[in-house]
Amino acid sequence: MCNPGNGLYTVLYADDIILLAPSVVSLEKLLHNCELELNWLDIVINSKKSFCLRVGPRYDVKCCKVVSSTGKVIPWCNEIRYLGIYIIGSREFKCSLDFAKKSFYRAANAILGKVGRHASEEVILQLVSSKCMPVLLYGLEACPLNKAALNSLDFVINRFFMKLFKSNNIDIVRKCQEEFEFSLPSALLAHWSELFLVKYRHCDNAFCKSLLI
Repeated sequence: MCNPGNGLYTVLYADDIILLAPSVVSLEKLLHNCELELNWLDIVINSKKSFCLRVGPRYDVKCCKVVSSTGKVIPWCNEIRYLGIYIIGSREFKCSLDFAKKSFYRAANAILGKVGRHASEEVILQLVSSKCMPVLLYGLEACPLNKAALNSLDFVINRFFMKLFKSNNIDIVRKCQEEFEFSLPSALLAHWSELFLVKYRHCDNAFCKSLLI
């Protein structure tokens, strides 16, 4: 649901809701309207799992409290998780990759701990590609990542190769990646982002169309 004229948007996916507004006052009014609709459906917003985040030039300026129609304060925070993606307060829309990288290391180390002594490098890399790469890159084809963010994702894979092949020489690492046809995150995301944009441009959703303007 959206009202482009006022810059108000309600993004829904299952029971996860994001409210977008250009000001704190507008956000609180949008929240109250959302609560009215949810009350009609006999659904209540859980204030303990609800947060406010500011994105824009004044993202670090202290804001007034956002209060629900029931008197519950929705706290402001510097980072929120929505559909598995961590969004952080910044001058522009920005995603945090810390959780994804930690999850990758955890999953990759679990594989090495279970089969590292018995399986070949080819088997290990196949497991990492099918089980760990989706954890690292989940949803990022839709996120605006700068060169530094992409390099940090590539660094994660390079470090894993260094550990697997017991070498800190980046030339050896790149040769191994070439031999095993293992693509770096930056290359994968470049391709996935193109596919995502093609599908996005053909979407009939009014909110999606408004972002293309």
